[in-house]
Amino acid sequence: MTETARRYGGSLYELALEEGMVDEVLAQLREVLDLMKENPQYERLLAEPSITKKERTQLIDEAFGSSLWPYLLNFLKLLCEEGYISELRGCYKEYRRRYNGDHGISEAIVTSARELTEAQKAALLDKLEKMSGKKVEMICLVNPALIGGVRLDFEGKRYDGTAAERLKTLRSIIRNTTV
Repeated sequence: MTETARRYGGSLYELALEEGMVDEVLAQLREVLDLMKENPQYERLLAEPSITKKERTQLIDEAFGSSLWPYLLNFLKLLCEEGYISELRGCYKEYRRRYNGDHGISEAIVTSARELTEAQKAALLDKLEKMSGKKVEMICLVNPALIGGVRLDFEGKRYDGTAAERLKTLRSIIRNTTV
């Protein structure tokens, strides 16, 4: 995450906190990002330097108009005017980080070679919540290159129990062993 995203996302969080709108803004930011993910050409259009700033901010008004909290709408326009619309995902991550910290929520990213079953997800979630004493929001990803096992990124630490990591460690041991 860039310093710009940290600064802007943090400022948006502080403003939403002052106005008592943190939950609503989080949901609205997620919706905006989902729309941009579905329509990547829209984000490129908002970043296009050949289109005037006024026209780009007008596009934001037309797309979101009264459906967003006015400060969030102005935030999007500001990012667009300053040429930082590509930082929106980072701003969301910083906003989310601050929100999670204030609400006792930890985020866990679980990456496995195959899709985990619902029972495995539930057991892992339960264990993480008991271990941390916090509510845990788990994001599950699949990466077949891991061969087997699970990698967990949780509370700033990485726990890697994947076959790929074990093979990497074994290779290193073999390379560094003199016969």
